[in-house]
Amino acid sequence: MDIGKSFSYVLEDKDWVKKVAIGGVVTIIPILNLVSTGYGLRVLKNVAEERQEPLPEWDDWGGDFVKGLILVVAGLIYALPAIFVSGIGAIVTVVAGDTGGDLEGVAAVLMLGINCLAWIWGVLVGLWTPAAMVNYVSKGEFTAFFEFQRIWELISNNLGAYVTAIVVSIIASIAGSFGTIACVIGVIFTMFYAQIVGMHAYGQFARESGAIVGAGATLDLEPDLSLPGEPLSDL
Repeated sequence: MDIGKSFSYVLEDKDWVKKVAIGGVVTIIPILNLVSTGYGLRVLKNVAEERQEPLPEWDDWGGDFVKGLILVVAGLIYALPAIFVSGIGAIVTVVAGDTGGDLEGVAAVLMLGINCLAWIWGVLVGLWTPAAMVNYVSKGEFTAFFEFQRIWELISNNLGAYVTAIVVSIIASIAGSFGTIACVIGVIFTMFYAQIVGMHAYGQFARESGAIVGAGATLDLEPDLSLPGEPLSDL
């Protein structure tokens, strides 16, 4: 995996200033930032297909919005166990607080344990979902997020590349946070830059793992919730 390429490829696009500027503004606007998330998925796919200029044009706002929304919905589904357990713990804590006595102390210890479990689940989900995202990009179906055996195969058969991609994404996110030094203007650009650096790394993983075939492929990333087996229309 070419780590340096993930950080430098943006500058190789002749229109990188315009594309990053648009992405930076879109990223900081609530709801609309789903468009930049979907755009990032297209970056991932272009890298996996070894396209010469991975940065797409900003020409599919509606499609990118739906792709980004689908990714967020999948993330929420993965988070449901932690949300449910935390909710139960909160209810128990409130009830014990109203009751008073020893139950309040027991509830506090229980809530601490629940928070630890929720944190562990969050870490596991954070390590798992990038591969699920790659599988979705490769197949274009919402159900691809939950093909657990296939996702595990992508991770286990290409563990080194996968770990490297995650580390690159984390480093980019940390670097992106330094945009605060340049106040708002810095954040606008570095947040989006960090996002597409991570997507480039995951695109390299997708290519090396064979999850997405090379340039000229017929696979399409469809922004819909098609049932397995339904034909997907072309982009």
